[in-house]
Amino acid sequence: MSPNLHAIIGSDEARVAEAALALAEKLTPADAGEFGTEIINGVADNADHAAKTVSETIQAIQTLPFFGGVKVVWLKNANFFTDSVTGNAAATQEAIENLTALLKEGIPEGVHFLLSASGMDKRRAFYKTLNKLTKIAVFDRLDTSRPGWESDVMGLVAQRAKKYRLSFDREALEFFVMLAGEDSRQIDAELEKLDLYLGPGGNGNGEGPREITSEHVRKLVAQSRAGIVFEIGDAIGKRRLRLALERVDQLIYHGESAIGILLAAVVPKVRSLLLAKDLLERHHIRARNYRGFEGELNRLPDTETAHLPRKKDGGISCYPIYLASQECGRFKLARLRRGLEECLDANVRLVTTQLDSKLVLEQLLIRLLT
Repeated sequence: MSPNLHAIIGSDEARVAEAALALAEKLTPADAGEFGTEIINGVADNADHAAKTVSETIQAIQTLPFFGGVKVVWLKNANFFTDSVTGNAAATQEAIENLTALLKEGIPEGVHFLLSASGMDKRRAFYKTLNKLTKIAVFDRLDTSRPGWESDVMGLVAQRAKKYRLSFDREALEFFVMLAGEDSRQIDAELEKLDLYLGPGGNGNGEGPREITSEHVRKLVAQSRAGIVFEIGDAIGKRRLRLALERVDQLIYHGESAIGILLAAVVPKVRSLLLAKDLLERHHIRARNYRGFEGELNRLPDTETAHLPRKKDGGISCYPIYLASQECGRFKLARLRRGLEECLDANVRLVTTQLDSKLVLEQLLIRLLT
C-alpha cells in the first residue's frame, strides 16, 4: 500500500466531492499556502482533452514541492476512467497507461496524489493497480430499485441533517425521503431550505436541534422524480384521477418511460392498497398512527406476514402499507384484486404491442380510479 496515494470514486458526486475536499484539506500542511495543493480539473470533453489532463497530472506528481515539505496533487472530478466513448478512446487509454506505470514506480516522497472520480471501469488495469496500491473510498448513489433503499437513504438524511442542527420525526423523515429521493445534492438543497425556513430556533438558545414535521416537508421539499412517483401513488390512493394523469404526463414529458412509471408508481401503490385492505379486513388493525400500526403488524404470526415487502434488515417495510391503510377505505377488496390484474395486463400490452404507451397507462388509471 502507498501512503501517498488516495482515491475517492462513486456515482454520488456530492459525497465524493465532500470527502475529497475534506481529505485534501487534511493532507495539505497548514503553512503551505497556495503552493500546498495543485488542483487539476478532471472533467474532459473528449479523448484529447483527457490525455492532456493526465499528462498535466503526471507532470505535477513528478514536480517536487518548491520549498520542500509536502504538496498535494488533486485530479478532481475525473470523468474519463469509466466505460465511455472518451474513456475507451486510444488516446485516453495510452495516457492512463502512463499514469499507471508512474503509480507502480511509486510517488515521490513529499507528494500526495489524490484522485476523485465520478466512476471507474473495474475491468481496466488502472483500477486493479489502484486497488492494490491504496484503499479506494467508494460513494455510490443508493439503488432505488432494490427493496429497503428507503432505510439506507433515511440514515444518510439523518446524518447530513445534523450539520444543520435538524432532526426529523419518523414520519417526516420517511416522507422527506419519498419526495427528495436518494441524490445527495438534492438532499442537501432541501435540508438547507428547511434550515432557512426554521431560522435559528433550537431549544430557546439557538443551539439545540430543530425538529422537522411532515407538514414542513409537505410545504417546502421540492419534488424530484422520486417525489413525483410518490405523488402519483398518493393520487391513486386518494382516487384523484386528474392529478394522477397530470403527474404521469409530467414524467413522460421529461423522458420517463410508461413501463417505468407503471412499475415504479402504479403497481407498488395498488399492491400496497391491496395488502393494507386485506390486513385490515382479516386482522382488524385499527391503529391511528404509524408506530401503532407497525406494532400491530409486527405482532402478527410470521405466516400472516411472510408475503409482505421487506427492508434490507429483514423487517417488514411498514410505511407504504401504513400510508395505504389510510386510503384503502376508498376501494373494495375485489376492486383492488382486479386492479392488480389490470396492471399485469397493462404491463403485457406495453412490452408486446405497438399501442401508444401513454394511452395504455392513462386507460389503466381511468379503470382504477373511476
